[in-house]
Amino acid sequence: MPFYSGLNLKTLCAGVLLFSGVLTASASNSIPDPEPSTGWQDKEAVHAEHFMAVTAHPLATQAAYQILKAGGNAADAAVTTQLVLNLVEPQSSGIGGGAFMLYWDAKNQALFSFDGRETAPAAADADYFKDSTGQLMKWREARLGPRAVGVPGTLSLLHTVHQRFGRSPWTKLFAPAITLSREGFAVSPRMAKSIEASKEYLSRFSGTRAYFFTDQGVPLPEGYHLTNPGFAQTLELIAEQGIAPFYQGSIGKKLIETLQEASGRPSLMTMQDLNGYKTLSRAPVCARYHGNAICGMGPPSSGALTVGQILQLIERFDIAGLGLNPKSMHLVLEASRLAFADRARYMADSNFVEVPVAGLLDQDYLRGRSQLIQPSRSMGKASVGKPPGVTIAHAAMQQFEPAGTSHFSIVDAQGNIVSMTTTIESGFGSMLMTQGFLLNNEMTDFSFRASKAGQPIANRVEGGKRPRSSMAPTIVFDRTGVPTLVAGSPGGSRIICYVAQALIGILDWQMNPQQAAAMPHFCNRNGTTDIESHAGADRLSTALTGMGHEVRVRNLNSGLHLIQRLPSGELLGGADPRREGLVLGE
Repeated sequence: MPFYSGLNLKTLCAGVLLFSGVLTASASNSIPDPEPSTGWQDKEAVHAEHFMAVTAHPLATQAAYQILKAGGNAADAAVTTQLVLNLVEPQSSGIGGGAFMLYWDAKNQALFSFDGRETAPAAADADYFKDSTGQLMKWREARLGPRAVGVPGTLSLLHTVHQRFGRSPWTKLFAPAITLSREGFAVSPRMAKSIEASKEYLSRFSGTRAYFFTDQGVPLPEGYHLTNPGFAQTLELIAEQGIAPFYQGSIGKKLIETLQEASGRPSLMTMQDLNGYKTLSRAPVCARYHGNAICGMGPPSSGALTVGQILQLIERFDIAGLGLNPKSMHLVLEASRLAFADRARYMADSNFVEVPVAGLLDQDYLRGRSQLIQPSRSMGKASVGKPPGVTIAHAAMQQFEPAGTSHFSIVDAQGNIVSMTTTIESGFGSMLMTQGFLLNNEMTDFSFRASKAGQPIANRVEGGKRPRSSMAPTIVFDRTGVPTLVAGSPGGSRIICYVAQALIGILDWQMNPQQAAAMPHFCNRNGTTDIESHAGADRLSTALTGMGHEVRVRNLNSGLHLIQRLPSGELLGGADPRREGLVLGE
């Protein structure tokens, strides 16, 4: 695939929509929440003049801050951030997983989007998730062990972006994570709770059991001083030799051996699969909203398309005038129903499936879909639409997506921007560990079924394909093409709701980033309306139920990390109070 040269936003900000070209099982209720809440942490918006970083863990933010303070740029800080997160937040992301990144090149005024999503082994086919009797596996078993692991892409993405945009030496960027790995760090409250919640599964494999449990066989407690010399050795080799040891050499060979030796259904991944992995530079997907360009990651992510649809579907309503209340929330929830209906049918890896990207964001199409929204009554389950450009009839398929993932946002002193969402899929991924890092269970993001009622499912398993994602790293540009907001969140398929809601909070309801991150969540994925448990949840539930919503009040654990650039040029940052994130800037 040719390297994409970047999206210049002049045309977009003149009012013309730009988009990427089209390229030629149910879960068990017994599955623990992979990202348990650690209690509300009151936080205030942080101001800065020159640069800023916000990540899910204080040690990662501090490491990014030091890189930026020493003259490194956003690409440099992103490398360091991810490596430290791999160590201190291993349940959420790492070099054994995949990621999407938006990169704003301030000098050339160009936006890039990089696809570091995991890929299916070349030998994978429609029977990938069938057991020895020909029956589809249960999700809770399929996500464990070697069969769940896709070819990792995060390290390739970091290397690709650093080679193209980085300023600091590659080796320097590894130093913070190597030092922390050797000298140790205190296990955070969220990491300790995550280990406790997943102890049954972590104990199944010797490598994870040895790392995440004490010598007495107890899950690591909060405050435990943890070292990871194996990860330090892995990072030292990559720092010295680049990513070749991972994709072509000793680290990759050991990774394959780990998969072959682990119990469970055997993996089909080979060294050839690792050798062939490439980060793809794809055209960003942008949608207009009140004159702003809302830009994000296109297929195989459903993030930008679904967020873009939600915003354009509500644009005809006076959301700003209504303010945050049940009436405005109802409109957003109804738009979400419509957008998720389209997502379930049309969105997948565009290298394998003709995704009607332009049609899904077509103004006339969305204008017609928006007319289905009634201001005071829910439509119930939304029917899928038929956007322009649809050439193949696919079956709609919803699937379980766990809420494990992390997001970080970075703005450097030159104005370069990183918005990166990164994951190993479920909490602790496949539960398999090799050389100090965990391996993903991204294969379970594919549809377990290849077809439905005689129609193919867009997100079915195919060799070399990348599974559909909901990750939605986002950068917002104003009418003049100036980037004004950086956003993203973990949260499984609810990422889309969280990001859309934060954008509405800032653009329509004049919230600052910290207020937007702290706003109680509401989400509809074309089914039950989920409301975050909070003081006003019962009153809100009653109001929405009266409009025809089936409401469930529950924990909705996001990880929104936001940076806003004010008209003065000042940076304003917010970290999700539901997690341990920190904002630092200067």
